Amino acid sequence: MRKIVNSTYATLDGFIDNPHEWSLRYSDEQAQAYAFSMTTAADALLLGRVTYEGMAQAWPNMGGNPYADHINGITKYVVASQPVDTSAWNPSVVIPGDDLVARVAALKEQEGADILIWGTGRLTDTLAAAGLLDEYRIWVCPVIKGKGEPLFREGSATTLDLLDTTVFSTGAVVLTYRPAAS
Repeated sequence: MRKIVNSTYATLDGFIDNPHEWSLRYSDEQAQAYAFSMTTAADALLLGRVTYEGMAQAWPNMGGNPYADHINGITKYVVASQPVDTSAWNPSVVIPGDDLVARVAALKEQEGADILIWGTGRLTDTLAAAGLLDEYRIWVCPVIKGKGEPLFREGSATTLDLLDTTVFSTGAVVLTYRPAAS
């Protein structure tokens, strides 16, 4: 069975919005190697519509390096409750929002590598509540924003088991958790 791995950048005080404004300075060779290893262990990317639309503006224009070429080449599954144009970033497949749990459960059962989710939100919360999320990899950057979009929402409450901690020389840390067995 495939693993579903969520990878999210967060500030020390738990905010995730606009990571391009505060996380990039913590992306050294060590962190890039970690991200490359995690990403190439996946053969699918699962994204909400809003995240997909933002990424689809940038990623198709990137390439010529193994990381971007891998991301651009794997299947992107877009969860959407309203129409979404997937023509800019292929291969892409739309998963209707009302069919999310059943479609992702079936996707997990298929042969293949990990399925990666970038960012936390309703998609991650829904999969965690359905018992389909296998890991959270929270990239904590030593930044305090004071306000913003929180890493988790009120309905996200659960217990987690720590699997691993990776510390980078920049001060960033990746905390790897799995949902605790109930």
